[in-house]
Amino acid sequence: MKIGIIGVGLIGGSFARDLKRVLPDAEIFGMDNNPDHLKTALELGIIDSAGKGSSLAEAEIVFLAIPVDAAVRELPSLLNTVGDETLVIDAGSTKSLICAVVSNHPKRRNFMACHPIAGTEFSGPRAALEGLYEGKTNIICEVEKTAFKLQEKALDLFSRIGMRIRYMNPEAHDKHIAYVSHLSHISSFMLGKTVIEKEKNERDIFDMAGSGFESTVRLAKSSPAMWTPIFEQNRENVLETLREYIQNLEAFRKKLADDDMEGIYREMEDTNKIREILKGIPLNKKEA
Repeated sequence: MKIGIIGVGLIGGSFARDLKRVLPDAEIFGMDNNPDHLKTALELGIIDSAGKGSSLAEAEIVFLAIPVDAAVRELPSLLNTVGDETLVIDAGSTKSLICAVVSNHPKRRNFMACHPIAGTEFSGPRAALEGLYEGKTNIICEVEKTAFKLQEKALDLFSRIGMRIRYMNPEAHDKHIAYVSHLSHISSFMLGKTVIEKEKNERDIFDMAGSGFESTVRLAKSSPAMWTPIFEQNRENVLETLREYIQNLEAFRKKLADDDMEGIYREMEDTNKIREILKGIPLNKKEA
């Protein structure tokens, strides 16, 4: 089996590592617009060879792991290039625009729109981890538009890797993911910005930073090249989540200004219920 990985960084590289574990006889080629990434992926044994355009027509599976703006541009031409029986899977954090751009493509049946909820704050092939997807949820959108035999192939592969499957329409996906992923990244970036600006005048502030700060701000180390297009494509949903988040921050600020400690206590006590919501969900401190 020949498998292509387009984008050999954290997401694509980790997928390749898992493929090598569950499909040891597969030949995995990689493609990336960064030559250094390809070189590193080869050196680390993440991929077996560097692919070229003609490789795509021979591939049984192609995994697209590039920023969502690039995916929107490249996916139609990628479908033009692959073979009639090739399964193309993407891993983008937004789904509405990606699904829309290929909605009328003659090879729409070859494409499965996915979002594996996994990752770390690091990027590039050196960040790739075997087992990154173990136990993680993979959201599949518009599964009915993928050819049934290609659905079976994909689901078998995801099962071997150890992923859990959820089905969702693209609009619902983008709305929900704005709350549980996109907003948390914005919060982390802006917390980091606030502290960096303060640090200019108080040089010892980072000496006082504990594990709580580190865990809250770690996402601020994520790639701007990946996240800016995500915020752009999911702009309306992100704006809505920000409005609600800012309202809650303002309400907390007012309670503090009014010396309403009982109100603050109740706010935090009510929010503690999230422990029950998340109970039983495996949490990885490095998960995106």
